[in-house]
Amino acid sequence: MGPLWLASTPQDLVSFCAVSSAVLVRREPRPRIPLLFVMEVSVEIRTPVNYKADDPQQPLSRVVPISSSHLFSYRVVIILRLFILGIYLQYRYTHPVNDAYALWLVSVLCESWFSISWLLDQFPKWSPVNRETYLDRLALRYDKDGEPSQLPHIDVFVTTADPSREPPLVTANTVLSILAVDYPVDKVTCYVSDDGYAMQTFESISQAAEFAKKWVPFCKKYSIEPRAPEFFFTEKIDYVKDDIDLSFIKDCREMKREYEELKVRINALVAKSQKVSKEDWQMQDGTPGPGNNPRDHPGMIQMFLGHDGGLDTDGNELPRLVYVSREKRPGFSHHKKAGAMNALMRASAVLTNGAYILNVDCDHYFNNCKALKEAMCFMLDPANENKTGFVQFPQRFYDVDLDDRYANHSMVFFNINMKGLDGVQGPMYVGTGCCFNRQALYGYDPVVAGDDVEKSLLMSQKSFTKRFGQCPLIGGATVTDTTNAATLLKEAINVISCNYEDETEWGEEIGWMYGSVTEDILTGFKLHTRGWISIYGMPSRPGFLGCAPINLSDRLGQIHRWAFGSVNFLLSRHCPIWYGYNGKLRFLERVTYINNATYPITSIALVVYCVLPAICLFTGKLISPEIKDVYGMWFIIFLLSIIATIFLELLWSDVSFRDWWRNEQFWVIAGTSAQPFAIFQGLFQFITKIETKFTVTSKVDDQKVNELYVFKWTWLLVPPTIITIINLAGIAFSVSSAIIDGYESWVPLIGRLFFTIWVLAHLYPFIEGLLQRENGIPTSFILSSIVLAMIFTLWWIRVDPFKIDKWLEVNIGSTVTNIYNKLFAKLLDFDL
Repeated sequence: MGPLWLASTPQDLVSFCAVSSAVLVRREPRPRIPLLFVMEVSVEIRTPVNYKADDPQQPLSRVVPISSSHLFSYRVVIILRLFILGIYLQYRYTHPVNDAYALWLVSVLCESWFSISWLLDQFPKWSPVNRETYLDRLALRYDKDGEPSQLPHIDVFVTTADPSREPPLVTANTVLSILAVDYPVDKVTCYVSDDGYAMQTFESISQAAEFAKKWVPFCKKYSIEPRAPEFFFTEKIDYVKDDIDLSFIKDCREMKREYEELKVRINALVAKSQKVSKEDWQMQDGTPGPGNNPRDHPGMIQMFLGHDGGLDTDGNELPRLVYVSREKRPGFSHHKKAGAMNALMRASAVLTNGAYILNVDCDHYFNNCKALKEAMCFMLDPANENKTGFVQFPQRFYDVDLDDRYANHSMVFFNINMKGLDGVQGPMYVGTGCCFNRQALYGYDPVVAGDDVEKSLLMSQKSFTKRFGQCPLIGGATVTDTTNAATLLKEAINVISCNYEDETEWGEEIGWMYGSVTEDILTGFKLHTRGWISIYGMPSRPGFLGCAPINLSDRLGQIHRWAFGSVNFLLSRHCPIWYGYNGKLRFLERVTYINNATYPITSIALVVYCVLPAICLFTGKLISPEIKDVYGMWFIIFLLSIIATIFLELLWSDVSFRDWWRNEQFWVIAGTSAQPFAIFQGLFQFITKIETKFTVTSKVDDQKVNELYVFKWTWLLVPPTIITIINLAGIAFSVSSAIIDGYESWVPLIGRLFFTIWVLAHLYPFIEGLLQRENGIPTSFILSSIVLAMIFTLWWIRVDPFKIDKWLEVNIGSTVTNIYNKLFAKLLDFDL
């Protein structure tokens, strides 16, 4: 039987029932606490050291502690660095540079903020951990051969919004990798959210569903990895090996030919969509199809595969595949990705009600076919089963250049910061590759030992409607196998309507949170404030591989969107500085969220600090005392403490020095470009209440490797270019002056050049990205940067801040000195 589809008209329901009146959609009851059966052992028999693998007392995962020697040394160095930092800042505060008081004051303020930022970032990494899973125990306990699987149902969400920036072929590969996952086929359903209501996406999913009938049995027959065909066929296979089965070679070549034909059909659909008028796209019954009006269309659900949707070539059932495009109408706020995720959550609750939800972006395919089982090892582990809100997998990418010039892998964040959080209350939710407990997303608190699960979920009908809306099938109601299929589908269409959320708590207390373009951080924060924990899953083979924006413009656009979301987070009612003091959010976890909300502010200090070295070169002034005095000693000790901290972090995290250095470089590049813009844009939106529009990050096809040096004009590139020009001009001016003044002027010049070279070394990938373009840097870009740099220089000369040095020293300096003497001097009094 062909695929099933449903639009929002009653006639469509009649057509659906006429075609498939026998289809039964099974909706599983809400998840319950599994009973733990304890083996009765006679006192005469000695208890074995190791339990059987299927014994429910045996854990499904374990924490692998970091080496005690590494961790102890790491903590000692952190404490020493904190002590040294305090002495260093005390010296800086009490030893102003009198002939450049304004520069000294600005530099001290920047250094103070850098210190606060370091504290917010450092201490949540106090107790890093690793984890490992026991897949054999999971299989023996829940998935024994010859018996019905007891594994819970999982709904996998795939989100896409713009087929021009998210190619349908990429989405199709992600869907195929999900359908071929190593998990019971009747326990997994793939939901694809097409928020762009695009014909090419809809037809590509239909084509992928047909190809899956051949692809899935091929993957399972030969246990291949990865199970996304585009990436499997690009791997080099040595067909001349003696141990390769000849049947595999034959089937592989046949499958590759089938996939090439699929690519031709999907690419033809994309080309066709650009030529045919939108009014010509119609469904079989004459109703308007996807692609006609992405901003004004009815809700649509189409069901592929599963049940009576067709078997694979071996006669076996396939996982269910459901296409969902929520209703959109002018005048309604649709809340971008968060709104699409909540619509998927409601539709899946009606149709399948999986106990767990795993979401991936359309470009993140399953690189590990056992990723779902890896997640279940954490979710079903008896030690944390009732309090684990979500399992986050690290983001890994397949298309980054070998040098990772723009730090797309973010190894410091994923291998250091997230591991540190796993030892506190768990990692943050980063938007993709995350498996949720559905009850956690419903806004329920974790079940405490001794609580009755049924009582904890009961509420009055009025409260239920206020919370979840009019549909009685969401939030815990049970639907049996005999429930009428047409009724379920009608309810599914109803819950994805654009006005369903009116006067409910969707996006406010339940589901994915609204109010920020980075809905992932806000949603994870909400779960942590309710007392849920999260777990960081890092299997040896990465669970998911995604597509990264590798050219400079797209990468900065992505950083800008993240920073803008953090500013939204800081200015929202969920601000982690004051929200959620109910005793359920651990202190260090709160510190992490505060750091996430405030880190864009550091960019202001960073921009200033990157300009100060050039000013010192032009003016001949210093922002710090000479290196030869006591300050120089503490400065060197402080640098050594920083180096020691970095070395020990790299030691226990297995992050390479190159990855760390790339991260540092892009921290400066992003901090001098995208993040300052995000601050001003966030403040503007907060004051004016005008919603900001963002474009989807581009995920292109296999030609993306050629885009490394593609130049796309954006104002985000101008500030770091100005900083580069000013610092290069400062070096040229100071070196020329030293040549004229003679040998004696070279010694003090070295100290001034140190900070300038530090700035340029961090901006090197940015400079390289501009200079290595095939067609050179656009003239307009160069002229804009030079003009703005000249304006800044002329403004500096006109203002002449050194004229106000005396006033600052008398007024501001005396005030700071008095505060220090009264409040902080006693900290150095050991008799206190």
